[in-house]
Amino acid sequence: MAQLHKKFTDSQIKEMLQRYLNNEIERPYIQQILGVGKTRFFALLKSYQADRAGFSIQYRRQTKSRSIAPAIEKNILKELTIEKRLIQDKDVPIRSYNYSYVKTRLETDYDQKISLPTIIDRARKHGFYLRKPKRSIHDREVLTHYAGQLIQHDASWHLWAPAAREKWWLITSLDDFSRLILYAELLKSQTSWAHIAALQSVFLKYGLPFSYYVDSHSIFRFVQGRDSIWRDHHKVTDEVDPQWKQVLADCGVKVIYALSPQAKGKIERPYQWLQDHLVRTCVRANTTDIRQARTFLRQEIQRYNFRQVHSTTLEVPFFRFQKALKEKQSLFREFQIKPPYKSVKDIFCLRLDRTVDAYRRVSLNNRLLTVNHASPGDTLNVRFYPMTNGLTELRFWHNDQLLDVQQLKTVDLKGVQF
Repeated sequence: MAQLHKKFTDSQIKEMLQRYLNNEIERPYIQQILGVGKTRFFALLKSYQADRAGFSIQYRRQTKSRSIAPAIEKNILKELTIEKRLIQDKDVPIRSYNYSYVKTRLETDYDQKISLPTIIDRARKHGFYLRKPKRSIHDREVLTHYAGQLIQHDASWHLWAPAAREKWWLITSLDDFSRLILYAELLKSQTSWAHIAALQSVFLKYGLPFSYYVDSHSIFRFVQGRDSIWRDHHKVTDEVDPQWKQVLADCGVKVIYALSPQAKGKIERPYQWLQDHLVRTCVRANTTDIRQARTFLRQEIQRYNFRQVHSTTLEVPFFRFQKALKEKQSLFREFQIKPPYKSVKDIFCLRLDRTVDAYRRVSLNNRLLTVNHASPGDTLNVRFYPMTNGLTELRFWHNDQLLDVQQLKTVDLKGVQF
């Protein structure tokens, strides 16, 4: 059916129909001009004859207002009110409404199914709507060709659970090619050991990647302050390897540093996705315990990895990752303990050097430890492996030989400068 209202005015149609009634123009010619069939022509003619003054071909969309159950309407406004409070709280990393999340909450928590346009319509009518800010242009391409070619690694400090009144660290590792989140953990503090534990988790589960991509935080990189009055002129940028980087060196994994915050955009987008879901979930559950927040984090990671279609790759991260492995499109290598090391505790660890005194002892945090098989004057490389039972295992190495293994309470090692 021709859209006459886009081609002709009401007066033009009226003129042709009147000329037909006056036997001035035959019907086939009018049909050809209007681009309509016989049935459509006579429908127009009938309408014109019924009301010549009010005849119009202008299209009028008749939209029926959608009526929904009062219970659903109530829950929509309830969830939108929670969203508004989050946006208004400056300490919470939420800056916009997430109507899809509201839709999911209605389905899972209230067993109420409602369309997304209906939720947005209610949001507009009741003032739960913000214009989207103008976003800066950024590169959303996948720049790697293999799984394991580049692992994006970073930490974010936010008020993930506002009811806890405490900001926590979220440490995350992401495969650039598949966008699969390989590691994610919430912690109360950011330490070198926390990031080393992340390396251990990724390497033992997936293997050794080709490279890691991080910022220039002191945990990842030693950067000499150019204008510092305390400058040690014998140490400049990258001449001293932090604990985390020493682990990568032992494993033969390359480190690449981002030169600006903008360059970390790829890892920031998964963080934003987690913020949009983890914070909202913790708020509605009134979460105050980090252990409960970790449970919600695992649920969101499960959803992101196995169900969410990534906006850049247009694939679910897990299936894209598995496809890469199946097609040998991967740079992951099998993790193996290389000689002279005996255990993963010799690799994924904190380390420092100590000199043996005349009594075959070394000093740690003003605590003297006798080291078996050590000789006075030896320089020992002590490797620390914190365990979950509150103990830390100390492994004493000299000239590629493991001399002794001891365990101390982790709290007794606080203050040791690595």
